[in-house]
This record gives sequence, structure tokens and C-alpha cells, in this order.
Amino acid sequence: MQNFKHLFIGLLSLTALSVSSVVQASQTVPAISPENSQGSLKPYPAPESLNQYPDSLTPMFINHVGRHGARYPAGPAHTVGLMKLLEQADSLNTITPLGRELKEVTAEVIRQSTGRWGALDSLGMAEQSGIAHRMVKTFPGLFKNNCINAISSYSPRSMMSMFSFVHEIDRLESTVEITTLTGRVTSPLMRFFDINKSYLAFRDNKTWEPPYEAYIKSAIPLEPIRRVLGDGFPFKNDAAARDAALLEYYVLAGMSAMSLPCDVSRFLTDSEFASLWSCFNLRQYLQRTSTTVSTIPADIASPLLTELITSTDRFIQHQSGATAQLRFGHAETLMPLLSLMKLPGCYYMSSDFSSVAQYWQDFYVVPMAANLQMILFQAKESGNYYVVTLLNEHPVSLIPGNDSTIVSWNDARDYLLRCLR
Repeated sequence: MQNFKHLFIGLLSLTALSVSSVVQASQTVPAISPENSQGSLKPYPAPESLNQYPDSLTPMFINHVGRHGARYPAGPAHTVGLMKLLEQADSLNTITPLGRELKEVTAEVIRQSTGRWGALDSLGMAEQSGIAHRMVKTFPGLFKNNCINAISSYSPRSMMSMFSFVHEIDRLESTVEITTLTGRVTSPLMRFFDINKSYLAFRDNKTWEPPYEAYIKSAIPLEPIRRVLGDGFPFKNDAAARDAALLEYYVLAGMSAMSLPCDVSRFLTDSEFASLWSCFNLRQYLQRTSTTVSTIPADIASPLLTELITSTDRFIQHQSGATAQLRFGHAETLMPLLSLMKLPGCYYMSSDFSSVAQYWQDFYVVPMAANLQMILFQAKESGNYYVVTLLNEHPVSLIPGNDSTIVSWNDARDYLLRCLR
């Protein structure tokens, strides 16, 4: 009954939105760099220095939830789909010289990815090793002669991310004891988007699709795909042209993640790149976060948030000796969790979906190897516990209305429990 109630409310909210309120006549896409226009395919932006903490606080425990690192394209569908269009344009003699360039680029992506679709690449391994390296250097006492636990989803790229991470920890501190676990047994925490019935109903009913379609009809620039396929290319309809434009975006945006050099500016202007990104960004926002359409995409992270709370409690109550709990999943793991926690930049509520690109940006929330870290400290004098929350290794405020990045665990716990209600 509760699941039906959530879905019913989401449908009512969507019905109440007229097309005119879903998307404004004039689209507003922020001016962002080509690097950020890669969106969630952007390689991890590692911090330049280690975080510093007051000497009055002693680090005690770390909760870590991370996305897998940079990878080859998740599957062949987008790349092969673009190649088929380019081959069709070639056979029809509508393809342009620029289209032949893109055909060569696409063929190279296919060549390098065949047999490795979705696999973690060397960049992804380095990203995870780098995060682990900084963690150990910042909190060496949590690893020396201590034990840590790590789990990953059954996806090979998540598994390899976990192993790259713990390998670096062990390399730096050989006295640490590490326990790892992977497989479908971890899906309730790492892949809830695959098994939650409310979410599967939301996904299958495509509750998110009307505002997305309304936006992309006016937001997607078709000039880039026409520049490669040719003005005479026979698209079945406007929707097919928009789909083709997004295929071109996805292939070009993902090349840095597989360490394949490509001058994207040959095919997309900065404004075109940003406009295409805004469409990809809106789709993830609607499908993976709490929105005015539905809160279900964020609610499904409740088991993971509950585990973050209870694992901290277990440590404080001396029911667990592990000084770090490491978890490795996907962008689809982190987006719901961060939205449920309402972290700054990760949660945005509006019925004006043309504003999403300004206030919820996937390249900030979930670049490759994105991670949430919650570090538990104990005050040396009082013995009280405090927590610092890091998003992609940068301190963020946890509690709305409280700008402090160091909050008492009691206050943090109360707030996180409220997020679950």
C-alpha cells in the first residue's frame, strides 16, 4: 500500500504540471567548461592537498561509499548505434568529411572497448588508488594494526575498484587486516536500484519521461549531428534526430574516461556540448534523485543510509572493531543516497526543470570514482563524538541551516534519521 501511495502521489504531481511549466520557452543552460560537460563520465577531479583537522579531535572511524572509477563505455549500445548511423550516412553519400573523422574516432572506441565494455581501465584504478592513498596519509592511525571491511557490487568494475583501493591501503600499511566481500549478497546496499519494487515500477511506468521529453525537444542542438551525417540524412522523425544527437554526445563525452585522446571541439562547440550535457544531466536527475515528480528514486537508498548510521553506532558502542567500512558501487548508488541526505548540490526540488542544470550537476555529484566519506572523530577532552562529511574529498555541511562541517554525532544522527522518515 505504501509503495502504491508513493507512485500515486508522483503521478498526481506530474499530472498537475502543464507542459508550459515543465519547460520554459527560453532554455537556460549555464556556461560550463567542456571538461564539466562530460557530466558523470568526467574523470575524478582529485583534490590538490590533504584535508586538515583540529588537533583537539582524534579520528576514530571512516564510513566510505564510492562509485567505481573511470571505465570503458558501460556497453556497446551507444557507440555501435552511432557507428550504424555513420555507416548509413556513408552508404547514402550524405556523410560529411567531419563525419568521416567521427567514424574513425568511433571505430577506435569500438576497437579498444571490444572485450572490455564497462571494465575499469588504468585511469580508474589510479583514481581509486589515489583516494585510498590520501585516506591513509590523512588518517594513518586508523590503518596501522587495525582491521577494515570492504564490500562491492557484483559488477566487475566495482570489484576492481575495491581491490585497487584496498591494495593501495595494504601497500602503504602492511599491518592492516582487510576483509572483502562481493557478489549479489551486497545488492541491497550497492544495487538497490535493481531490486526495489517501488523503483522498478517507477522506472517501468516511465513516470519521469514527460518532463524530460518536454525539455529535450527545445534543448537539444541538432546542428552537431547534421554536421557529421549531412543535411540530407533521412531521419525518421525529430525524435530520431534527437536520439542520434545524444548518441554523439555520449560517445564523445566518455572518451576521457577511457584515456582515449580526442579533440571534442572538432565536433561540438562549447555551448553545444553544454546543451547536450544538460539533457543527459536532467535524465539522471529525474531517474536517480528526489524530485517533484517522485521521491522514490531517493527513498530506495534508505537501507544504505540506515547502514551508515548503524555502523557508526556499532563502532561507538564497541560492537565492531573495524576502523573503516568501505563500499563500492555505482553512480546509481550514490545519486539516490546523496539526494536522500539532502547534501548541498545533491538535492534540488523545483517544478521548473529547465533550472536543473544550474542547481543539480552530475559532474559535481558523481564524476567517475565519486565518493562520500563520513569521518567520526572523538574530542580529546570531553570524549564526545563528532562527524565530518566529505563529498569527493571536500568538506560539505551535513545539516541544512548549519554551515559547520564538523557536527556532533548526536546531531548528525538525529538529522540522518529524519531523512529516513
